[in-house]
Amino acid sequence: MSEDKVKIVTRSEALLTGITREVLIGLHETEGVGRISIATILMYGAMKGQGSLKHVSDFLAGDWRDMGLNQKQAAAIVANLRPEAIIRMERRHEERGMQVVTYLDEQYPELLVQIADPPWVLYYKGNWELVHNPAIAIVGTRLATGYGRKVTEDIAAGCAKRMTVVSGLAKGIDTAAHSGALRAPYGTIAVLAGGVDVCYPPENKALYHELAAKGLILSESPPDTTLRPGLFPLRNRIIAGLSYGVIVAEAAQRSGALITADLALGYNRDVFIVPGQITSPRSIGALEYFRKGAIPVLDETDIFQSYVYRLPEASTALIKEEGSVEPRLIPTPLTPDEAKIYDFLLDNPCSLDELTIQSGMTFGHLHSVLLSLLLKRRIHQQPGSVYNVL
Repeated sequence: MSEDKVKIVTRSEALLTGITREVLIGLHETEGVGRISIATILMYGAMKGQGSLKHVSDFLAGDWRDMGLNQKQAAAIVANLRPEAIIRMERRHEERGMQVVTYLDEQYPELLVQIADPPWVLYYKGNWELVHNPAIAIVGTRLATGYGRKVTEDIAAGCAKRMTVVSGLAKGIDTAAHSGALRAPYGTIAVLAGGVDVCYPPENKALYHELAAKGLILSESPPDTTLRPGLFPLRNRIIAGLSYGVIVAEAAQRSGALITADLALGYNRDVFIVPGQITSPRSIGALEYFRKGAIPVLDETDIFQSYVYRLPEASTALIKEEGSVEPRLIPTPLTPDEAKIYDFLLDNPCSLDELTIQSGMTFGHLHSVLLSLLLKRRIHQQPGSVYNVL
């Protein structure tokens, strides 16, 4: 079964099937069962109707073959969904010091839901709340120049005053981005290609431990995953998916960072380029994106200006009270449209359809308003796209 393209399964469709998060994680950790296979299972369940996958842990191999899986996959799933196998799986997560969030969970990142191929399962170490902040990705070459590292670190430190910085823990630009962002309140997220229980590259071990303590490390790869080249583009789609936009600091013409930039464009996210020498081989790949409409960035103010209506004001961002160790979050004022939706939800929780009718807003605009309210921590999304105030 090809893994090239994943069928779109909405979260409401997945929840409708009745599949449990334990089963979804078990499928994800079954050898030979990939993203497209899980999508096929969920699409089958959605077609069969409500609760159709509620008792799949009792299914026989023939039931799984009826969904389009081959004999080897069906046998592996039956073995991996046995109660004792699920217990071993959960114990392994606990022993490795990792937590798990699935596509079914309320705390799943809202921006990732919007991409065409969201990961079904995410493993993490550190502060999960960072995924709910406004975020900007910073990527670039592993063979960064001194200029590239310095500029990246400064831009990351500036952006992290009001946004969380996302990168991939690679050498060069990624390392500089994480290091700079760790100095500022909104911090940084490292997305790994392999499991979160293994630091790669090994040279970044000290940074890895600092990120686990002060930031967030996440991956869709289960523990004990063998690192292979194909996992890095999959990692890049999560970096792009978690972020409002992607900053490319330095990148050669065949740099992996450009995969992230292309994914961002495909997800209708912004691409920003840090200007470099047009004669430098380490800049030419990034600079070519100016021809695709990329936005030049000289410092964090260019990023803040692009998202002026989606970020907390500088005066209401995380600040430290005098003599206080912990930062205090000042509530961000609501726009008129946000206040209108918030007032509706004060009376009763409402579904997306109900809010569409009551507000008279277009679906696209309403979705944008709801996302902003979620990011401001003023509302909460329940299963089935039902919203209530916090």
